[in-house]
Amino acid sequence: MHGHVAPAEGARVVGPEDAPLGAELADGRRIARCLRCDMWIQHDPPVGADVDYEHLPPLAMLPKPRRGAVLEEAIVMRLIALNKAMHALAFSILAVAALMIETRLGSLKSFAQRVLAGITSPLSNTGQYANKTWLNKELEKLLHLNAGTVKLVLIVALIYATIEWTEAIGLWRERRWAEYLTVIATAGFLPLEIHELLHRVTALRAIALIVNVALLVWLIHNKRLFGLRGGTHAMHENVNWDAIVASPTPALGRRAPRPLPASPPTVRAHESDQGIDAADD
Repeated sequence: MHGHVAPAEGARVVGPEDAPLGAELADGRRIARCLRCDMWIQHDPPVGADVDYEHLPPLAMLPKPRRGAVLEEAIVMRLIALNKAMHALAFSILAVAALMIETRLGSLKSFAQRVLAGITSPLSNTGQYANKTWLNKELEKLLHLNAGTVKLVLIVALIYATIEWTEAIGLWRERRWAEYLTVIATAGFLPLEIHELLHRVTALRAIALIVNVALLVWLIHNKRLFGLRGGTHAMHENVNWDAIVASPTPALGRRAPRPLPASPPTVRAHESDQGIDAADD
């Protein structure tokens, strides 16, 4: 997600023992293997401040990028975090609206009364008052609005906005506690969503319920919450990078990048200077 990770690119010297990660070409240029996408990057050897290593360190000491199943999970977590941020923004807007209504409820009712009187008087003179418009109904709702109800909406909106913002930030930073908080908070919403869906079925409510159930299942299953599937100890912690570099078969998940052979590919004269995919050779 952040470009190539090719350790051999920054080493001053790349020897035969570093063949799985890089090699010097006959014309003085170098090819270095990206540990994220398994592409061979063609470039000039580093000089001066561009040198990261005098000699390429052992693979165990090199920084490792995320890839395969680990990277896919990180991307999904970002998407869930964005979803929670949208919810948090909606609750924040609701809280601001409730606060404005609460502080100006008296003047709003007076305004609604004047507007309603101005609308209904002409209608009553023409005998059409029985056919109330949408505006009439909404103004009457405002007139009957209770200050306690507005305060309750404000408090609930603030609580949920705080929870959703906390979830969004925690999930974006991939904190374990945020995963548990998301599962608990989302599960707490489900009875309300089911009740609303049974009261009146709409496409939006049905989609929201399906998304939240899918989110719960994914988090509990893939993130191994509540001890499921071995819990935290069974997470992707001990990745065998030696096997990934040396093996001709994928070692990280079913959609992992295709590993390259241990020896560097032959460079053709017409290849781009930007990168050489060993699969083409």
